[in-house]
Amino acid sequence: MATRVHPRQLAFALPHAESLGRDDFLEGPANAAGLVLVDSWPEWPNRIMLLVGPEGCGKSHLAAIWAEHAGARSTSAHALTADAVPGALATGALVVEDLKPADFDERALFHLMNLAREDGAFVLITAREPPSAFQIELRDLRSRLRAAPTVSLLPPDDQLFRALVVKFCADRQLAVDETVVSYLATRIERSYAAARQAVELLDTEALRLGRPVTRALAAELLRNA
Repeated sequence: MATRVHPRQLAFALPHAESLGRDDFLEGPANAAGLVLVDSWPEWPNRIMLLVGPEGCGKSHLAAIWAEHAGARSTSAHALTADAVPGALATGALVVEDLKPADFDERALFHLMNLAREDGAFVLITAREPPSAFQIELRDLRSRLRAAPTVSLLPPDDQLFRALVVKFCADRQLAVDETVVSYLATRIERSYAAARQAVELLDTEALRLGRPVTRALAAELLRNA
C-alpha cells in the first residue's frame, strides 16, 4: 500500500509593520544617548550629526522619531545623488540612512554637507560604524565626516534585550509568555539583530507547523538552527 504524503504547509512572508512612534521606543542605557539627541533638537551641537550603532539597534526608529518631529525627509545613503540634494534638503531637515563604506556617492554626500551648512539645514546620518573609519577618496569629505559629532548606540543590557524580544513579538502580533522570553534571552546572542531573527523564525515556523509559540517550540527551533 502506497504511503500517503501530506503536503508541507507553506508559511507566507507577510509584511509586519514595526511600531516606530516615540512611545514605542524602548529606552535603556544602551540607547539613552540617541534618545537625548533626538529630544534635544534643534539644540544640537552641530547641524550635521552622526548616529552610529550595530544592525537593528534602533537607529532607524530614532531617525523616524526625529523626522516626524523636525519635518525631515529621508533617503538612503546608497540612493543619494548630487542632483537630488537640493530637493532632499527642501524642508530644512534630512535623514540619510545606512551610510556604508564604498556604497555611496562621495561627491553627492559632500555636496549635501556643504549645502546643508550654507542653508542652515539639519542632517542626521545613520551608520553601523563610524564614518571616520571609512576609506574615503575625497579629502574634504573625509575631514567633514570626522568633524561631525557622533552619538553611539551600544549593545543592549539584559532588561532592554528582554523588552526587545517582547516588542518584536508584539510587532508580529505573537502572544508569548514569560517562559518563551526568558528562554530566548538566555540562549541567543545578545544583539538586536539576533533577537529580531529569533522572533522571525518562531513566527514563521509556528505558522508553518500550525503550532502556538511556546518554550518547547523555541527550544526545538534553536536546537536545529
